[in-house]
This record gives sequence, structure tokens and C-alpha cells, in this order.
Amino acid sequence: MRRKQRPNRERGSTRGATGRSICCATFSCATLATLLVSPAASAGIALPILSGDSTGEQDLTGLVLLILLLFGTFTAVLHLLGRRDWTRREKALTAELTQTHARLDRANLFLSTEPQIVIAWGVADGEPEIEGDYSLVTDTPLPRRVLGFGSWLAPDLAQKMDQAVERLRERGEGFSVAVASSRGRHFEIEGRAVAGRAVLRIRDVSGDRLQLVRLRESHTELLEELGAIRAVLDAIPHPVWTRDADGRLAWSNAAYARAVEAKDSVEVGARSLELFDGDAREAAHAARVETGIWRQRTPAVAAGERKMYEVVEVASQNGAAGIASDLSETIALRAELDRQTSSHARTLDQLSTAVAIFDRSKRLVFYNAAYRQIWSLDPAFLDQQPTDGEVLDRLRAKRQLPEQADFRTWKAQLQGAYQAIESAEYVWYLPDGRTLRAVASPNTQGGVTYLFDDVTQRFNLESQFNALTRVQGETLDTLKEGVAVFGMDGRLKLINPAFAALWRFDPANAEAKPHIDEMAKFCAPLLDESSLWSALRAVIVGLPEERKGYEARIERKDGLVLDCAAMPLPDGATLLTFLDVTAGVNVERALTERNQALVSAEKLRNDFVHHVSYELRTPLTNIIGFAQLLAEGVVGELNAKQLEYTGYVTKSSAALLAIINDILDLATIDAGALELRLEEVDVAEAMKAAAEGIQDRLTESAIELRIIATDGVGSLRADGRRVRQILFNLLSNAIGFSAPGQTVTLAAMRRGDEIVFKVSDRGRGIPPEVLDRVFERFETHTVGSRHRGLGVGLSIVRALVELHGGRVLIDSAPNEGTTVTCIFPVAGAAALTRAVA
Repeated sequence: MRRKQRPNRERGSTRGATGRSICCATFSCATLATLLVSPAASAGIALPILSGDSTGEQDLTGLVLLILLLFGTFTAVLHLLGRRDWTRREKALTAELTQTHARLDRANLFLSTEPQIVIAWGVADGEPEIEGDYSLVTDTPLPRRVLGFGSWLAPDLAQKMDQAVERLRERGEGFSVAVASSRGRHFEIEGRAVAGRAVLRIRDVSGDRLQLVRLRESHTELLEELGAIRAVLDAIPHPVWTRDADGRLAWSNAAYARAVEAKDSVEVGARSLELFDGDAREAAHAARVETGIWRQRTPAVAAGERKMYEVVEVASQNGAAGIASDLSETIALRAELDRQTSSHARTLDQLSTAVAIFDRSKRLVFYNAAYRQIWSLDPAFLDQQPTDGEVLDRLRAKRQLPEQADFRTWKAQLQGAYQAIESAEYVWYLPDGRTLRAVASPNTQGGVTYLFDDVTQRFNLESQFNALTRVQGETLDTLKEGVAVFGMDGRLKLINPAFAALWRFDPANAEAKPHIDEMAKFCAPLLDESSLWSALRAVIVGLPEERKGYEARIERKDGLVLDCAAMPLPDGATLLTFLDVTAGVNVERALTERNQALVSAEKLRNDFVHHVSYELRTPLTNIIGFAQLLAEGVVGELNAKQLEYTGYVTKSSAALLAIINDILDLATIDAGALELRLEEVDVAEAMKAAAEGIQDRLTESAIELRIIATDGVGSLRADGRRVRQILFNLLSNAIGFSAPGQTVTLAAMRRGDEIVFKVSDRGRGIPPEVLDRVFERFETHTVGSRHRGLGVGLSIVRALVELHGGRVLIDSAPNEGTTVTCIFPVAGAAALTRAVA
């Protein structure tokens, strides 16, 4: 339509130019005429001429006419020239219009040769121009129904077409698509932007054209699939390539380019970069010619690193295609797997659990030493890889399987593990008394792994443990001591009836496992204060660095006295025990009170003895002194009878003084007030001094004293007076229990760092029943002897020897005599410089 209007516009332009020329000529003539006629102009112009005569006017008129004539002629010439140009232009436009009509007729002819619809939109938004056969898409002869794609296309196609038309009109984005209508007709819809207008063509395709469209679609799909496949091949790490009919590289993926250190596949093809050497390529070519496929492992240098590839190259119609898989990592992993398998086999051989692995064909592929030993099977038999059934049959023949009423069914059930998903566990009681735990575990690669554990000892231990648990339970139930166990979470785990009775707790509530805080609240009314359960709570649920036990004695409001103990257990629990010691406490209190009374009485007795002895000692000393004065004749001579009586008085007084001194020594020792005055004591001199003190008694009793001191006996550090007192008391006892004519021996020797004194006699000895009590105070057994005393001599001896850090031994037999041994430490006695309690 625009081409039709173009000649008219050109023709109008020519006519306008000619008209403008004519108008210009007419305007010029009118202007000149006006100038000639106008009086003012005539006056202005004629001023130079008026100065002449009428002849001048005539010349002027002729001049004007001449000018007018020239101007008209010029105008006519211009008009003729313009008309000639216009006629020529009109002829050209007429010819162009004729051509345009011819082309339009041909276009209409072409449009009518095939069924199609053309839709055109102008630059401005408005109604589109629709031309063509509407019946292709709709039965209703309404042009607008053509743009209602939803009325003749599937919903998804209609939506896509709406979006494509919108993009075409807004952005001029062209498209071409083949669709099928709801009636089954096939259309090719093409949209393009032409001369600023959006044009949509809907063309019916059928026959060869439909086949061409389908081939084009198939070709497009194949190209897309090829692109997708090449994209995938570019993404995989394996080199892939294709070759043309001449064996040259036609295409390769990115992995191939990286392997040959090329930038991309274009560079690979341009430079013909081969990954494998010539021998491998020749072998591949020969194999393709012969069998059509070449498969082989071959080494290659990829990216500067030598690798082993699994290469597959297949012949095609126009060449070949190949792929190479890098086996370097696979080979390394396989070697590592072999090492791991060997290591696992060695490890399994060290296990006590018997292990046997059967493959999917039920043949033995692995067994460890424990499996061979537990079934006592011949290694030669096992190395032949027998089947699972053969192993079971041999074990049955050896009576090493559980006795079964239907062995075939049992065997089939056991071998059902080959088709199972989960592991199965059995307990086998063998005829030889063993108990085995058997586990059949399916393998992921097929087959079964059998595990056998000899649990005979474990079952026995469990039985013993259960029996022991029952015994312990019965023991706890029969205990008089209340027992409760709290777990790590502070909750009660168990109690015995004694605990429930002591705290008046219902045993049925123990099933709820109350917390220690709940137990504390329950037992609080029976206690005066809650400090006990607070301390127990700290032991049970506290988090100290080191768990320690707890002991306490409590007295409840009801008068019961309980001994409480909390003991941490190895599993983190805590054991509480409560013992009713009310009776024992009452007895203890009574005994304590009695003991206190006895101590007070003893103290009173010691005070009394000490006081009385002291009071007796003073007058007794006076008696002895006056008796000695009388015997010496200081106040006058005494007759024989008076001297004899005076001697008796002196002797009795001396004996009484010795008894009083012994009592005072005992009292001093009991009071802890006896102090040792340590000095270097010559052993031999001390023995002589003690012997001199008993000379009168030796003479009176006709007893012989023999003193023996070994060479080098030396001295010891001790209280010399007390040493002599010890020896004097021992000699006095020996003389008192000896018969006239017998011998008493006093011996001393050095034995290492000790000084040993021995006093022996051959008297009547000491009976065995009395021997253990001879060192007790006031124990005297003088019947049948001439010895008289209070029975404190040996008590003083033992007390004084022990004060020196020594010890006293006695050895006696009836009618054989007695030997008393006193052992003094030489160095130990020097350390005793303080008062000894």
C-alpha cells in the first residue's frame, strides 16, 4: 500500500513546482504593472524624465511594454519547461505504479497458491490487518478468532504463542515454530518484523512440506542432543574423540584437550595433537578394520604425567569414536585394596571369633585360624574352597552340629541367609557340651559371612552371675542393716526390707525410683535437722574431684541411734547403709560411765596410796635411824638381846621401806611423773652394786651368786639407779624362790646394739598357768617358798625396762628354774630424755 501511494506523492510534488513557477511569473507581472500605473511610483520614477518633454513619456511606455513582453516570454518558457518535466515524471510514476500492481497481483497469486493466514500490526497500537483463509483455524469467519490461539491450539501451545506474539510486537523478536491444532492439522507459524511492522504468518503444512518440517524439527532436535552430549562429554574427566574417514581427529572434548595440553578442541584439530603413540593408533586402526572395535590398556603421557588408560575405539560409517578411562587411580586403589585385604586377613587370623566368608556361589573364599580350630577341620579341605553345604555335611558327620530332627529343613533355613537382607543370629548347643553363638550376615557383593563365638564360658559366667545376683538379693533382704543404692542421676535403684522398716518407707514406692531430694523430704520428719540428707545428697549427686565416703551417727526423734555410711561404687552409684546401734550405744554409755567411775576410783586409790606411803615413809625413816643409833651404842651400850632385837627392827623397817618405795615408784609411773636421769652406766659396776645390796640375804639363805660379764660388754646410756633397782628386784626374786645351796646367776652380754641381762635360778619354777600373769601388779605366788612380798617387783622391772625402750622376757619350767631376760637398747636409751607417761 505504501508503494502505491509513492507515485501520487511524486506527481503532486511536480505539479506543485510548476504551479509555483506560474504563480511567481504572474506575481512578477502584477508587480511591474502596479509600479507603472501607480501615481506615486510614476512620480518617483519619472522625476528624472519629467524634466523632458512628451517624447520621454512615450519612450517610457515603450520600455515598460518591452519589459512586459520579455517577462511574459520568460514566464512562458519556464512553464513549457516545467510541463515537460512533469509529463516525464508522470510517465515514470505511471510505469512504477503498473509494476507495483503487477507485483501485488503476483503476491496475491502466491498467497492464494497455498493455505495460509497473514497478520500485520502497524507501528501504532491498533487493529491488525488479517488476510488469508480463516477456515484453516476456525469455522467462524471472524478474523479476530485467528488470534485466539486457545480456541484452536492446546493450552500450553496457546500460552507460548501469546508470549511469542507479545515479544514480536514489543521487541521485534522473530520466531518460527511448528504446531499442531486441536483438529490435528499442522501449521508453521513464523513471526518477523518487516519495515517497522510486526507480521505473523500461519501456513498450513502437509505432504512433502510437512515431512520437511518434521525433518527440520528432527534435525534441530538432533543438533540439540548432539550439543548436550558434547557438553556432557566436555564435563567428564575422560578423554573422548572422533575421527573422520581418513583417521584424522574431527572432534575432542575438554579432557582430551587438557591431556594434550591444548587450549581447546579447535586447537587439537588444527594441530592434530594425538594422545597415544603411533603403535597404539596403528593397532587401533587394524582392530577397527578387522572387528570394528579396539579395546586395550595402553600408557600415555597426559599433561606431563604418565598414566595408564583403558581405551575403547569403535568404528563408525564415517570414521571412528573413542574414549579413554584413566586407570592410574584405579590401579593404585586396587593395590591399596589388596594391601588392606591382606592386612584384614592377618587381623582376622588373630581374632578369637571364627570367621568364614562364602561367595555368591556358596563357596568358601576365606577362613581364619579360629574357624579351623573351632571346628577342627583339615586345612587341605578348606583350601579346596568347599561349598557351604559340603562344610555342613562334614560337620554333621563329625557330630559337631546341633542335633536336628529334620536336618535338611534346618540346613535350608540356615542357607536362607544368601537371599536375606538382615543378619540372623543363632545359639547352637553342640553335642560335646559347647555353646556357640552363630551369626549369618549377608554380604553386599553376594554371599554370606559366618561368625562363630564359643560362649560356653560366658553362659556359665552368666548363670553364675545370675545365681550370685539372686544370692546377693536374698542376702540384702535378710540383712538387719538398712541398705539403699542410688544411681549417678540421684535416683533410688534398690532398697532392702531393713531400710524400708527403719525409715517407714513403703517398698512399693521404690518402683517409681524417687530422687534423693524426695527421699530427704520423706525422711525429714524423723530427724531433728536435715544436715544428714544434705551431706548424703552431696556424696550422691555432687561432682567432687575425688569421690570419698561419708560416715555419721544420728539420733532420731523416736530415740533410735543409727550409724550411716555412704560408699561410692565403681559404676558411679552410691551405697547407703543404716545400722541400728541404739542398744550398743546404750551399753557403750553405761560402760563409759562405769569406766569413768573406775578411773576416778583408781585415781583416788593412787592418791591414797601415794599419800599414805609418803606419810609412812617419814616415821619409818626415823625408826630406822634411831634403831641404827641404838645398835651403834650412841646412847649407851646394849646387851646381846637388845642388839638382836634392834637388828630385827632395822631389818623389818628396811623391808617395809623397800615396799613403800616400790609402791611410790608404781604410783609415780602411773602418774607419768617418773623421769629417767640418763648417764653412761658401766654394766659390770652396776652388776656388782646390785650384788652388794643382797649380800646379807645371800648369806642368810646360803645361796651362791655367780656374776658373768662377757668381754667388751662396755656400758650403756641409762638411769644407773633404775638399772641397779631392776637387777636388785630380779636377784631378790631369784633368791626368794631358790632353795639353800642353790646358785643364782647374773649374766650380761652385748648383742649388737643391745645389752642383755639374764638372771637365772634353779628354784621350783613357775607353773604355765601363772606365767602369763607374773608381771601383773600384786600377783604373788609364794606358796612353798621363803619369798614374801606384795607382788610388785616384776611389775616395776617391766615398767622400768620399757621406760628405757627395752623389753623383758621370762622362761620358766616347773622344778627346773626360771630365767628372766632384760634387753636394753644402747642407742635407744640415749633418745629418752623426756618424761615418759
